[in-house]
Amino acid sequence: MSNGNTDAPEESGGSVAVADAPEETIDIEALEHEGDVAADYIEGLLDIADFDGDIDMDVEGDRAVVSVVGATLDELIGGEGEVLEALQELTRLAVHRSTGNRSRLMLDIGGWREGRRAELRKVGSEAAAEVKKSGEAKALEPMTPFERKVVHDAVADAGLTSESEGEEPYRYVVVLPAD
Repeated sequence: MSNGNTDAPEESGGSVAVADAPEETIDIEALEHEGDVAADYIEGLLDIADFDGDIDMDVEGDRAVVSVVGATLDELIGGEGEVLEALQELTRLAVHRSTGNRSRLMLDIGGWREGRRAELRKVGSEAAAEVKKSGEAKALEPMTPFERKVVHDAVADAGLTSESEGEEPYRYVVVLPAD
């Protein structure tokens, strides 16, 4: 399986070195196994619910990614991704039950996460621009861990720092001005 990143470290014996932490390795075979278990679980759910869709598996960085594509599956996403988040957690539990390991698996349905990722990058970039102009910290709306990660990355790309504050499910990002 490809991780879709042409700059990815080269494979060596089923593991790859993580660029930011050379002493750590990622077990590609284990991540592919997680993806297989997750795909079987999701396929079973689709069959039970009588939904159509193809399942794609990949490894991106240090996590398995399973995507359901090729069908309109809005019922499995929810208005703001809440059903997708719940399905992802159930899928992670199924993987944990099968492998005995905690999974960081990412589930996407109908490209919703990728679209949301683009929206969140824009939110992070715009917030960073506003903070640069005003010189004052800016708190954003509460977000899921996935959403906060995307915003933190966009803020860092804009040359500023950010931090998460609050308690789940109301945890939010604060964009900080440069010192």
